Amino acid sequence: MTVQHEVPSTDAGEALEVWIDQDLCTGDGICAQYAPEVFELDIDGLAYVKSADDELLQAVGATTPVPLTLLQDVVDSAKECPGDCIHVRRAADKVEVYGPDAE
Repeated sequence: MTVQHEVPSTDAGEALEVWIDQDLCTGDGICAQYAPEVFELDIDGLAYVKSADDELLQAVGATTPVPLTLLQDVVDSAKECPGDCIHVRRAADKVEVYGPDAE
């Protein structure tokens, strides 16, 4: 069963990026189910973001752009994550718009 959430509108053309706090990751894999183009579980059992070239980004705090076509899936991942470890923020000013620190 897929739960659909309404995505609040962002300014047109506003670039967003996403990162995962591995210290809080539960390894549940919900993010990889929602958006496998953006998230992947590594052999350590934790989720990481992937680059546009499908490379796993394992550096602490590594970010990847959120493609507009996948925004809904990335937001659903952040909302459904049991570890509250997925952070989506504006690339321009680093303000979190979805995730545990969003206002």
